[in-house]
Amino acid sequence: MTRKKVAIAISGGVDSSAAAWLLKEEGHDVVGVTMCLGIPTAEDGPVKCCGPREIEDARRVCQMLGIPHYVLDFAGDLEDKVIRPFIAEYLQGRTPNPCVECNRAIKFGTLLHKVRAMGFEYLATGHYARADHDHAPSRLRVPRDTRKDQTYFLYAIGKEDLRHVLFPLADYQKDEVRKLAAAAQLPTSEKPDSQDICFIPKEGLEPFIKQYAEEKIHPGDIVNREEKVLGRHRGLPFYTIGQRGGLGISNPVPLYVLSLDIEGNRLVVGEKHEVRATGLIAERINMLVENPPERATAKIRYAHRAAPCDVKWGDTSLTVHFDQHQEAITPGQSVVVYDGDVVVGGGIIREAIK
Repeated sequence: MTRKKVAIAISGGVDSSAAAWLLKEEGHDVVGVTMCLGIPTAEDGPVKCCGPREIEDARRVCQMLGIPHYVLDFAGDLEDKVIRPFIAEYLQGRTPNPCVECNRAIKFGTLLHKVRAMGFEYLATGHYARADHDHAPSRLRVPRDTRKDQTYFLYAIGKEDLRHVLFPLADYQKDEVRKLAAAAQLPTSEKPDSQDICFIPKEGLEPFIKQYAEEKIHPGDIVNREEKVLGRHRGLPFYTIGQRGGLGISNPVPLYVLSLDIEGNRLVVGEKHEVRATGLIAERINMLVENPPERATAKIRYAHRAAPCDVKWGDTSLTVHFDQHQEAITPGQSVVVYDGDVVVGGGIIREAIK
C-alpha cells in the first residue's frame, strides 16, 4: 500500500476519531484538522459538530494517536457561506439543507483546498460514504452501512475534488466503528452522535431565524386552494412543504402545507393527496459522472428511500419524473440521483411538478 499524506477532518466525534485511527494504523502520514466554526456549546446542550467541547475532544484524540493537530478558523466562512444563505432561502419560501452547503462550500471547498495547499494529497473525513478511486473520474458510492449512508449530503463535492477525498469508514458498520474505537481506547468511543444543525441553538430554529430577519417576517393568512381564509400563520419562514402539525387550525380532515405564497404572504394548505407530485425541476446541479443515465433512482430528502425515476440532465438544471407520486417535494432541499450505488449527481429543488 502506498503511504499517503492525509489531513483528517476530525470533529471530536467517534466517527472521525476512528477514521483517524484507521489511517494511522494503515501507515499513512496523518495530521488532524479541526474546523473552529465559532459555535458556542452550553454544557447541558446536545453534542454539536465543531463546538468548543468537540475541539478539545479532537485534540485529545490526536494527542493519543501521536499526530499533529491543527485548529483552523472557519467562523467567517460559516457565517458568509452557510448561515446567511440559509436565512435568505427561508425568506424566499424555501427549506434549505445547510449540511449540503457546508460540505460544498467549506469542508470540501475551502478546507480541502487549504490542506492541499499545505502539501497534503488527501482530505479524509468520518462520513459514511465511499470514494472509489479505481475509476477516472473518481466515483462517490454508497458505503457498506447503508443505514448510515451520508452520500445525500456529499453529492455537491466537485468532480475534480473528489479524487483528493478519502472516507476510511466506507467498509464499516456503525456498531463496528464503536467497537473499534473502544478497542483502541479512543476517548470518544462512547460519545453520542452529534445532533441537529450545528449552528442552531437549543432554543430552536424559529428564534434563530428571528435573530437574523425578524423585521422581514410578518404574520399572514392561512388559505386553502380556493383562497378561503382558515387561520393565521406566524411567519412563512416557520413552515415547510408537507408540514401537518403546528398550523393552529381545525378541520374535519388533516391539512398539510402545500405552498408558501411569498408575494401574498399566505400559507396555502390542503389535504394529503394534494401534497403529492410526479416530479421536480432542480438547479445548481453538480454532476459526478461523465455519462449520466436517463433511468435512475433519486432521493428528495436524506431520510427518503431512493425512488425509481427518469432524469433529463440540462446544462444548468435537471428534471426528474418519478414512477410513483412522491410526497412533499420541497423547494430548497436537494435531490440526489443514483445509478445503483453510484452517486450520479444532484441539485437544489426549484419546484415540484404536479
